[in-house]
Amino acid sequence: MSIPGMRRAAIGLTALAVTAFGAVTTTPDQADAGPKPVAVKLLALNDFHGNLEPPSGTTNGTIAGQPAGGAEYLATQLAELRKHAKKQNTITVAAGDLIGASPLLSAAFHDEPTIEALSLAGLDYASVGNHEFDEGADELLRIQNGGCHPVDGCVDGTPYEGAGFQYLSANAFKTATGQPLLAPYAIHKVQGVKVGFIGMTLEGTPRIVSQQGVAGLTFADEAQTANRYARELRRQGVETIVVLLHEGGTQDATGGINDCKGISGPIVDIANRMDPSIDVVVSGHTHQAYNCDIAGKLVTSASSFGRLVTDIDLSIDRRTGDVISAKAENVVVTRDVAPDRAQTDLINRYKTVLGPVAGREVGRTTTEIKKTQETLFGTTLGESPLGNVIADAQLAATDDEQGAVAAFMNPGGVRADLDAGPVTYEEAFTVQPFGNNLVTLDLTGAQLYCMLEQQFVTGRTLYPSSTVRYVVDPAGTTGTVADACTGTRVVRGSLTLGGVAVTADATYRVTVNNFLSGGGDGFTVLTGGTNAVTGMIDLDAFVAYLTAESPVSAPALDRIRTTAEVPTA
Repeated sequence: MSIPGMRRAAIGLTALAVTAFGAVTTTPDQADAGPKPVAVKLLALNDFHGNLEPPSGTTNGTIAGQPAGGAEYLATQLAELRKHAKKQNTITVAAGDLIGASPLLSAAFHDEPTIEALSLAGLDYASVGNHEFDEGADELLRIQNGGCHPVDGCVDGTPYEGAGFQYLSANAFKTATGQPLLAPYAIHKVQGVKVGFIGMTLEGTPRIVSQQGVAGLTFADEAQTANRYARELRRQGVETIVVLLHEGGTQDATGGINDCKGISGPIVDIANRMDPSIDVVVSGHTHQAYNCDIAGKLVTSASSFGRLVTDIDLSIDRRTGDVISAKAENVVVTRDVAPDRAQTDLINRYKTVLGPVAGREVGRTTTEIKKTQETLFGTTLGESPLGNVIADAQLAATDDEQGAVAAFMNPGGVRADLDAGPVTYEEAFTVQPFGNNLVTLDLTGAQLYCMLEQQFVTGRTLYPSSTVRYVVDPAGTTGTVADACTGTRVVRGSLTLGGVAVTADATYRVTVNNFLSGGGDGFTVLTGGTNAVTGMIDLDAFVAYLTAESPVSAPALDRIRTTAEVPTA
């Protein structure tokens, strides 16, 4: 008899002995004869943003101290993780923003390459994110169902077949009918056990997407929607429920990719308000990595750009369908594995169609210029070297043409670092992929102060051009969402444009992009600007600046200062 067999025999004898005293009625052998739990593996990602090739720069290209990402390596890592479970027991899911704000290789083809790549990699279900709405609801439906682009046609010369996975959208409703835009949930059977997936984006999507992108749509509360469909799933006999939610949180800077230190942000309130029947929340949007237990739910996020995969193991009671245990690990998508051949072929095919435009040199930099925001009084609400360069480029494109004296750039529009040395058109596009138009408009001094106060309500700092200087008081008060202008964070009298103090009643020509001019990111005061003139595409302005000012260096971060640096009189 083997040692394991001897151990089983000994255990069995012990159990029988206990039974004689009436304490136990089932032997281990009898228990083994009952139905064993079903092991289900979920492989999750989020915020891929069309990064078919490995992201560049230290901000986007590494995680946990390792170079990471790239569809070729992501596919290999997913396949390797599936080997540790029965293939039919593995479900691959995503929590939104798979497309949108993408590098040129994907964006030039309306992100069809990314959908093809993720379909090849075995993705099963994905929630929609806010960036899935960048080109509107009709385009999202085309991405799901297939067909050539209505304007550009089949850009690569081949039919687009649609996604090989199912997008889920439970809380984006067609305003006219009240019906969900896409299927709200899916039920996936594993060895007879039902697993339900509910997909959602953040309720605040209309505030961070252009109005054209969300036209005709209404977005509902995340927790209320999840609870509604959880009840519907339970009526269909589903007890294991997973929410794929494009909303997230942030942990403390000291937390690692599998930590949950001081988790904060919308995900905490949402998870706390979710029904106890919901077992797992795969989240996203904040581009953070975390692995948490919130209100008894496993809550995860795999950062961004395909640099991590969340490996989630569920043990499910075969009889009741309930989750017995759930655990997760964020795994780095390292580049020290063999690249997936099918992904390599896909990437090379689209690079060939894209042609030489991507590699055209448009300028040079003296050093790496990062998008990272500086810390301002304990939070990352400060300037960004690359954000300042972009604001300077936008001012340079409109100062003579439209008489602009200042420019402001939204932080969400700066997507990647610039490496040192030559800058190609593709690299510039990756930094600014949205194709927004510049808009120059008149604002009063009072409106400018209100716009700066709105930064502290929205939690987003506008990157200022070199002509702008102002001082922030950390002890000042923050206004309300309804009236940010009542805030006192910006020291009155400290705002100067070109060295001249701004006065409340005077009028100033200011350049922003059309997303901001439409009130995007909560900067609603900009909708009150007058004499607006639409100018060139922001990317064109950026490229022109890189060419004209080459070599470009990282500017000093001295446009926003605090009262600690500049004491008030």
